[in-house]
Amino acid sequence: MKIVRMNKIQGGGKTVAFFDIQTDDDIVIKGFRLVNGANGLFLSAPNEKGKDGKFYETVILPKEMKKELEKKAVDEYNR
Repeated sequence: MKIVRMNKIQGGGKTVAFFDIQTDDDIVIKGFRLVNGANGLFLSAPNEKGKDGKFYETVILPKEMKKELEKKAVDEYNR
């Protein structure tokens, strides 16, 4: 998988970038975010607000895949 678009966000919010990925099967998934948290940058998968007001991820990634994608995203952001 690879990052096909990354838009850095200027401002004081916690979200520092939005990005899209493309899988090895050429499927594009939009809406990933890089968030600046207490322990540094981390990946936030696309999500939507439920009827209860909480946010739920709409793309569920296996732990190892999420870790790999997070590393790629942070590296791309720091370029």
